[in-house]
Amino acid sequence: ILTLSKSPFHILNMSDLTNSVHEPDAKKTKLNTASSNEKNQLLPLPATIGLEQYSFTDGVDITPSGAMPQKKYYRSRAHANPLSFNDNLSYPKSPDAIDWRSYYSNLSGPVHPTVLDIGCGFGGLTCSLSPLLPSSRIMGMEIRAKVCEYVRLRIMSLRNEGDKGTHHNAAVIRVNTMKNLLNYIAPGTLSKIFICFPDPHFKTKNHRRRIVTYDLLTEYAYVLAPGSKLYLITDVEELHNWHVEKSDSHEMFERIPDTEAIKDPCVKLMIETTEEGKKVERSGSNKYWAVYKRLEEPPKISKDNFFT
Repeated sequence: ILTLSKSPFHILNMSDLTNSVHEPDAKKTKLNTASSNEKNQLLPLPATIGLEQYSFTDGVDITPSGAMPQKKYYRSRAHANPLSFNDNLSYPKSPDAIDWRSYYSNLSGPVHPTVLDIGCGFGGLTCSLSPLLPSSRIMGMEIRAKVCEYVRLRIMSLRNEGDKGTHHNAAVIRVNTMKNLLNYIAPGTLSKIFICFPDPHFKTKNHRRRIVTYDLLTEYAYVLAPGSKLYLITDVEELHNWHVEKSDSHEMFERIPDTEAIKDPCVKLMIETTEEGKKVERSGSNKYWAVYKRLEEPPKISKDNFFT
């Protein structure tokens, strides 16, 4: 859909991106719990997970309503192949088809996500960003159904704590971001995108599965507002070099010097609060990160710079 022309916003036809809809097959997908002795199974989860309650097929819940979920019941494979992933996911025709008020409680007026945590995992960063950015609407995006359900229950539990609760501006949605980001997010509506510890896909033949490529950076630039930020972090130096190479070469992004970026409190959370980040910290390994600014407008194309 996105061409490799010099202009990063050269899209063949935006209607082609939004006017197609995928309906799930009749076959139902059941989610097994981590315990081999546990026979209960979760009902199939749709792609657009709100904060409604899902229960087990025999009426017994692993996590009582409002309680903090236990991670051991929601373990899943560390990664999924987003290019071949076909788990009966449905998605909207366009962002206008989504009522985001069902995701964010106690919010009035037009509501849509302003901060994305792509591949949010168990929600460490998503939940940490909520109190730090109270005027923003945080949306975690995760492709694995059980992990997404864990984050949903975690947010519900945090909302129920205390007299007023917190985290009403945080939510999670199950989505294949590499395929359907533009079906969910309208252009120029985001202030921040976080991509934390993504699958490195070491094999050369699998590099096309990486979440940071020129084409995907074009989509990120499309949904980010001018002047907004893209945050990247990994514990794999080779992948970090890939991130920097692809982002530096993109016309719509400019790297913020590390000495300036480190002053951003979101960088500290990105480094310290994700589950993968904590594992890296315990193992004593290094973390490699970079922050990029979305430029105001694409550079003008002329005969002098067309081939550069």
